[in-house]
Amino acid sequence: MSIADAKPPLRPPLRIAIAGLGTVGAGVIRLLETNHDLIAARAGRAIEVVSVNARDRNKDRGIDLSSYSWTDDMMAMSANPDVDVVVELIGGSDGPALALAKSALGAGKGFVTANKAMIAHHGMALAEIAESHNQSLKFEAAVAGGIPVVKGLREGAAANALTRIYGILNGTCNYILSEMEETGADFGETLAEAQRLGYAEADPTFDIEGVDAAHKLAILAGIGFGARVDFDAVRTTGISQVRSADIAQADALGFVIRLIAMADVESDGPDGAKLLQRVRPCLVPKDHPLAPVDGPTNAVVAEGNFSGRLLFQGAGAGDGPTASAVVADLIDIAREDIGVPFSVPVAQLKKLPATEPGHRMERTYLRFTVTDRPGVLAEITAAMRDGNVSIESLIQQGRPSDGGDVLVAMVTHEGPERCVREALDLLEGSDSLTAPPLVMPILKS
Repeated sequence: MSIADAKPPLRPPLRIAIAGLGTVGAGVIRLLETNHDLIAARAGRAIEVVSVNARDRNKDRGIDLSSYSWTDDMMAMSANPDVDVVVELIGGSDGPALALAKSALGAGKGFVTANKAMIAHHGMALAEIAESHNQSLKFEAAVAGGIPVVKGLREGAAANALTRIYGILNGTCNYILSEMEETGADFGETLAEAQRLGYAEADPTFDIEGVDAAHKLAILAGIGFGARVDFDAVRTTGISQVRSADIAQADALGFVIRLIAMADVESDGPDGAKLLQRVRPCLVPKDHPLAPVDGPTNAVVAEGNFSGRLLFQGAGAGDGPTASAVVADLIDIAREDIGVPFSVPVAQLKKLPATEPGHRMERTYLRFTVTDRPGVLAEITAAMRDGNVSIESLIQQGRPSDGGDVLVAMVTHEGPERCVREALDLLEGSDSLTAPPLVMPILKS
């Protein structure tokens, strides 16, 4: 018999329990059923669902659950001897999801999750439990849906010292901003349409204020820089203050506006290395790889000292892409690829303090909403002068016929971030400004 004819010995299936049968949970079952033989061939053994759980047993999910054992108490999955891996798809940073994670890992079972909030807040504690029991903690689906960016950073870029990780990590915000570009509609109108189409939640706060992107950034920074995950250190600004006039002005200047999540480590100085993590709307040059990323798409750029710029792009959410990431993790476990959750053991992860970015050099777009009266422009430019901010261009967007507010926008020359902050502090409390200024840095190519 030739080597080509030899068949590997049969291995017992990987038996999984799924907690949560929403869009993603149902998608996982559908994927496992549809691609059963292909997955078994690539994993080296079958992956079988032996137990499921959700809040409503009778809900129509568009899939047949009759062949699966229903577990009313999901915590029982951790004690079930017929379960090898627990898949958590219920969400929430604390509560039942966290209890299930600790219980499953503590019982010596593998654990797969799409829960970015839980990993961002409790990833270190869960990784310690997983490592102490020599079990897998996998969370590819927690960041950027179906894009294999966690695996890409943890494995594909493992030989590189990464200098910067940044990208578009929230599909809701990206859809809103790119739709505002396309239609000229303002933020509130576009958000309402995104909610109608299912791209935004009924309560969109976590998305539009940047919290969702911050969760994902904290996870990527931990993996990419070998650092302890520190969600509380992420500086976050959302997109709710962006107007259609800002979109139009950015376009005229050769930019698009995107919510950018970015992390980088400053070189060792007298106080050691420091980590900067922040989420904020930025002006992105139209020739930058992130500029054409529109709709609910996600994209991540990682810059390595030998690899150069790596771009990961694809669907950032949805049942199919997210289910694909969950099952990819299950295939790794079926292959007995345990690994460590954050590239290196938890004990070796560095605790990097947050850096103060005031000395960093950047160009900035500033937009002021002001009363239409003489002297306002002089007041703003005087504050810029006293803050040592050099103005590259200044635009006053038409006088309203009804004597209402006027928008004044400017782009600064490159200078220290603290100078812009000091200039805005000088304008704090001015009765000329009718709304807080909008500050958006210009992303470097």
